[in-house]
Amino acid sequence: MGYDNKNFDDNRNDSRNESLYSKRIKAGKRRTYFFDVRATRGNDYFITITESKKRFDDNGYDRHKMFLYKEDFNKFLAGLTDTINFVKTDLMPDFDFDAFNHDQENEEGNMVASADTVAPVTAESDNSASVDEWKM
Repeated sequence: MGYDNKNFDDNRNDSRNESLYSKRIKAGKRRTYFFDVRATRGNDYFITITESKKRFDDNGYDRHKMFLYKEDFNKFLAGLTDTINFVKTDLMPDFDFDAFNHDQENEEGNMVASADTVAPVTAESDNSASVDEWKM
């Protein structure tokens, strides 16, 4: 589920900081991941991946951000898929990863998609498919 990101400064005329699309994934009580599509000045696009963790002293959040550029989309997806497949098939073949597939309500009361609505990562996945073909 995408959402509108209204956390940008409306007083600036620089649309580079505006998120064109956002996907939020809640991961436990203190951790959230954000996938945001942003535009450059030259109308090129890139993705920011942010991990946000609530501090134990309840005094704000720690954020870690990485930038993923279009020329690396396929390599990144292939590397992530290979790594997940290694854990699932070689290190933990008997673990029930589907036990974590459940829907949750976010703060706004909207349902957050579970992992079972995403195409599963399998050893047979075609890593040569373009990112445009990889649908959630």
